[in-house]
Amino acid sequence: MPKLNKIFETPEETEAAFYEAISRADVDAVMSLWADEEDVVCIHPGAPRLVGHASIRAAWEQIFEQGGVQIRPVQLHVTQNMMTSIHNIIEEVHRTTSRQPDIHILATNVYMKTAQGWRIATHHASVVPGEAPASTSVAALLH
Repeated sequence: MPKLNKIFETPEETEAAFYEAISRADVDAVMSLWADEEDVVCIHPGAPRLVGHASIRAAWEQIFEQGGVQIRPVQLHVTQNMMTSIHNIIEEVHRTTSRQPDIHILATNVYMKTAQGWRIATHHASVVPGEAPASTSVAALLH
């Protein structure tokens, strides 16, 4: 797995680098953001669970054959403690070179704090059926 020299101080920095690398179709940059653990997990929409760096890399290589993917994360909800950060996001996805229509994805990115900074442990994404969900505040759900 490629090593990054940069230590990301926050999960948000790692997440920004992740989406930037996806937009450039840069598989080495994407893979350098994952934790060194061999049990990292990636689930792409409509695809099986991938465990480990080799299978995750192969999936990203296949996705990037069509070029980069422009993803704008919106409606971020974060749950965090000292060692992990869970980001639930709605992603607005725009293909740069494909005729596929734009879609919305529900994604959960799990980051863990490591000696190399914050790294991705899990990325799980699924297609949102119909229109993107409206923004809902947590306070509205609790009361």
